Amino acid sequence: MNLSNLKPAEGSVRNNKRLGRGEGSTRGGTSTRGHKGAKSRSGYSKKIGFEGGQMPLQRRVPKFGFKNINRVEYKGINLDVLQALNEKSSVAMMDVAYFVQHGLASKNAKIKVLGRGELTAAVEVHAHAFSQSAIEAIEKAGGKAVTL
Repeated sequence: MNLSNLKPAEGSVRNNKRLGRGEGSTRGGTSTRGHKGAKSRSGYSKKIGFEGGQMPLQRRVPKFGFKNINRVEYKGINLDVLQALNEKSSVAMMDVAYFVQHGLASKNAKIKVLGRGELTAAVEVHAHAFSQSAIEAIEKAGGKAVTL
């Protein structure tokens, strides 16, 4: 076998139907589209969500809820994650750049330290927000929680 005699597998390639090429072809006349109606015309494409004139689902279901434009999204990082990071590479201070470097947050994310797990290392943690239990645990371990 070489590049000059490559060809598709047997039966994998079929010729397409040649529509509208006269009655002798058996696909002339209506060209397999049936008689009249929008679907038989050229240029037809139904609207997204159209259900044949029945009231579409997106209009039957009522609107509810709203998006609070003042909401602040935080990326939560728990104490057990901080402890694991500290065991891997012992550092005195953890800030946003440190979390970004270790893949825990994106560079524009606001970070909130949460209280799951326990922290034994004395580290200074800089973040945008802290839960009350996280502050207590960090200070109990001899560290410092600095709000940005």
